[in-house]
Amino acid sequence: MDKALFIAMSGAKQNMLAQSAHANNLANVNTTGFKEDFTQARSMPIFGEGLPTRAYSMTENPGTNFESGPLIQTGNSLDIAVKGEGWIAIQAEDGTEAYTRAGDLKVDVNGQLRTGRGSPVLGNGGPIVLPPAATVEIGADGTISIRAIGSEANALTVLDRIKLVKPELSNVFKDADGLMRLQDGSNAPLDATIKVASGTLESSNVNAVSALVNMIELQRKYEMQVKMMKSADDNSAASARLLQFN
Repeated sequence: MDKALFIAMSGAKQNMLAQSAHANNLANVNTTGFKEDFTQARSMPIFGEGLPTRAYSMTENPGTNFESGPLIQTGNSLDIAVKGEGWIAIQAEDGTEAYTRAGDLKVDVNGQLRTGRGSPVLGNGGPIVLPPAATVEIGADGTISIRAIGSEANALTVLDRIKLVKPELSNVFKDADGLMRLQDGSNAPLDATIKVASGTLESSNVNAVSALVNMIELQRKYEMQVKMMKSADDNSAASARLLQFN
């Protein structure tokens, strides 16, 4: 294969991978608590028989943007937003503990407290289950209080406390399911210093304009790589015609 054709082909492929990452960011611009994925390119030699050769640019995901997104007032008592750094502990589909900033909570038909995507929220003793109640309130420290049906307005009962954690960000990564986990596979301990705001949601930290501009730039680069492949193919055809004359 012609060297120019190979370099152009690999460049187009890596541009498509970067485009997918930016498209995913843009698609989640309105997703509660979503954290933007970074992308970068670095030179990577090709290993095979003999010495490494034909260095090309490889797209990779070096990490996640952990900056907080804008806060939105909802007035819903089950909506919470973590103030500053910190995470809400939840139970993933595989039963392991994971972390999220999405505080759009709800109570299912069985009384279990879940996130908007259906993950059970963890408390002091595991997934939080609430009995039928007239009102549910979540305090600044994550404490869940309810008013039983038929009781007085000021008769609140504390049931549980949402597990709020604050692990080192260097030990946190975004898994394939979009949830955060610890690099060492352990569970983060409860951090009593973390506070939440009730009736508020944290929106995505993706800058829609920046993501769109990056996608347009990558599209232009992809078109350039395709043109280079066409030029390499034309040059190859011209060389073949010259050889025919000889």
